[in-house]
Amino acid sequence: MTLLAAIVETSSKVAATSARLAKVRELSACLRQFEPDEIVIGVAYLSGETPQGKIGIGYSVLKSASGGASAREPVLSVLEVDRRLTEIADIRGSGSTTRRADAIRELFSRATEAEQHFLIRLLIGELRQGALAGVMVDAIAAAAQMPVDKVRRAAMYAKSLGAVAHAALVEGESALANFQLELLSPVAPMLAQTAADVGEALQQLGPDAVFEWKMDGARIQVHKSGDSVHIYTRSLNDVTAAVPEIVALVKELPAREVILDGEAIAFTAAGRPHPFQITMRRFGRKLDVEKLRAELPMRAYFFDCLRLGDESLADRPTRERYEALARAVPAEHIIPRLVTSSETAASEFYDAAIAAGHEGLMAKSLSAPYEAGNRGASWLKIKRAHTLDLIVLAAEWGHGRRTGKLSNLHLGALDPATGEYVMLGKTFKGLTDAMLEWQTREFLARETHRDDWTVYIRPEMVVEIAFSDLQASPRYPGGLALRLARVKRYRDDKRPEDADTMDSVRKIFAAQSGT
Repeated sequence: MTLLAAIVETSSKVAATSARLAKVRELSACLRQFEPDEIVIGVAYLSGETPQGKIGIGYSVLKSASGGASAREPVLSVLEVDRRLTEIADIRGSGSTTRRADAIRELFSRATEAEQHFLIRLLIGELRQGALAGVMVDAIAAAAQMPVDKVRRAAMYAKSLGAVAHAALVEGESALANFQLELLSPVAPMLAQTAADVGEALQQLGPDAVFEWKMDGARIQVHKSGDSVHIYTRSLNDVTAAVPEIVALVKELPAREVILDGEAIAFTAAGRPHPFQITMRRFGRKLDVEKLRAELPMRAYFFDCLRLGDESLADRPTRERYEALARAVPAEHIIPRLVTSSETAASEFYDAAIAAGHEGLMAKSLSAPYEAGNRGASWLKIKRAHTLDLIVLAAEWGHGRRTGKLSNLHLGALDPATGEYVMLGKTFKGLTDAMLEWQTREFLARETHRDDWTVYIRPEMVVEIAFSDLQASPRYPGGLALRLARVKRYRDDKRPEDADTMDSVRKIFAAQSGT
């Protein structure tokens, strides 16, 4: 029987180091302690997840529960915590909120203070300890003493890393071959790394490169088996009912069995792509689907074929998957593509994508397999990048290796019409260790007030922020929010009055939306 304390201790050690090898060593040592029926649960906890998903308990209830009694010594086992969380998740009906709160308080009364703190962060999804999927895959391989590429391949097609860990640690290497690409069982999509421009992409990929338009739509994975069609999002949610026009399109394809990767995107009456969040309105709607379909029709564009007929193509080179895609899908539903080793031709293709209102290009190696769930070096995204000089309004205390540092920045711009600063979003990306140390000192020197998580500061510090685009957002008073924001540098050469204002922000939004 493994105690929860073993996971808590491992989590603390993993969070305390930035060295990947050290993280893998601690995780693999913990994995070896688990009994067979604890492995799936333990891997989920160490990855910052629970097998139950959301259990209907908010932060305020968890915080209140942690203020009560606590155990002096660890007594909670991994299996007991999992059983109790399942019971809490299953509470339904009248008075369920109160009964869940009582159950979580009773659980917390049997946990030590360290375990309570761990459970709070685990249950609100804030267990930032650096145990990302790639690190966990390495840890599973190390714990099972088998090649990491075998574990990585199995992880592409498994429903969870816990299932892979259980197979590797209990059944052995041969069991990993049982994880395969299956119809009507979605896999995590392959992701891309970044290139600054087409020249850098060609340098990395060599002459064996193909470029595609990068559309800012909703990533979809389409599975067709006979008359059955299912459509999944990037996060593997089934959204089949939300996009009947795409279902109808796929049903008309000649292949009885096919798995496709692509984008669903909505266009304006003028033929310009709608902003991402407008397209996403279709995927959040369960009622009045036909009404919204008439208002916001969707088109599907595909760029990869992972299976055709009874043959899985994921391990085949890109060029072979393209050939299968051309056989499976009409040309008008395939994303525009250019095979070239010419930087000039690729640059012109990039300009055409931008002129059509899209994000930029994808560059891919023609000889690479499809790496489901991985951010592979054989896929590169080349996107236009905007920058704004914004004001830091506040910052949140960090987690993991950033504990004790002010990390997540609240970013804003002055609205000349009101004389007030308008918040546009948050980011903790792009910050080096040196920047974290420096900004924590500078922020605390400018502190005006704080709450449990956030320090608010005088609007004096200018920071240059790179971002992909702006999106309409009811969450912020200005109605706009940064997308994929990242810190480039602090502008100590600029005064607050030199920073960009909401006028500049609105101009960028108008330009990207074609208004």
